Amino acid sequence: MAANTKRALVVEDEANISELLTLYLEKDGFDVATAADGLAGLKAVDEFNPAIILLDIMLPKLDGVSLLKRLREEGLTTPVIFLTAKGEQYDKVSGLDLGADDYVTKPFQPKELIARIHAVLRRTEGAVPGAERKIEYDKLIVNMDTYELIINGQKVDAPPKEMELLFHLAASPNRVFTRNQLLDEVWGFDYFGDSRTVDVHIKRLREKLENVSPKWAVKTVWGVGYKFETTG
Repeated sequence: MAANTKRALVVEDEANISELLTLYLEKDGFDVATAADGLAGLKAVDEFNPAIILLDIMLPKLDGVSLLKRLREEGLTTPVIFLTAKGEQYDKVSGLDLGADDYVTKPFQPKELIARIHAVLRRTEGAVPGAERKIEYDKLIVNMDTYELIINGQKVDAPPKEMELLFHLAASPNRVFTRNQLLDEVWGFDYFGDSRTVDVHIKRLREKLENVSPKWAVKTVWGVGYKFETTG
């Protein structure tokens, strides 16, 4: 069943924040469901089938990171925005690797939150409905419909953000992307002002792709950024 484009699920254990989020979202035209712990959130995802999930990291019964991991392992690609308390120390790279689409820090401004939700939905709904999101090169297949990376005929495990980064580069062969462009177009927000996360993901991709084919490579354009270079 396809997700309803105007359904939002709020998984938040603080009642006042959950009510506030519901108010903002309903005012923007969303149908909203709420859950007060991770296990209830897991059940609500299946029953409510939301288009977007606002997910608190600190939750009883099952924390937000573990919930997201479960969803991604089950193949659910619904966009997720993490809600984090100011000063909360979490490995945000790990959260993004699992497939989080954005972070919003509490307390948040209603206009900023709604803008971020719309930005995430634009990115995830940008593809033509029913269109295959699959790219093939010599000894390489990147399939974003199934989140599969096939190298030399073998399926290789890769976190969602590595897959999305590779797909984004390979979809525009020989085009140079700056780090900030990749942050904006793949992650969808300025990753805490730190473009090094792009470098980390590129390094991990290269470890998987090194010497696979002489016909293509992920190249560094010094002083600028990166490109997926093909030799014709």
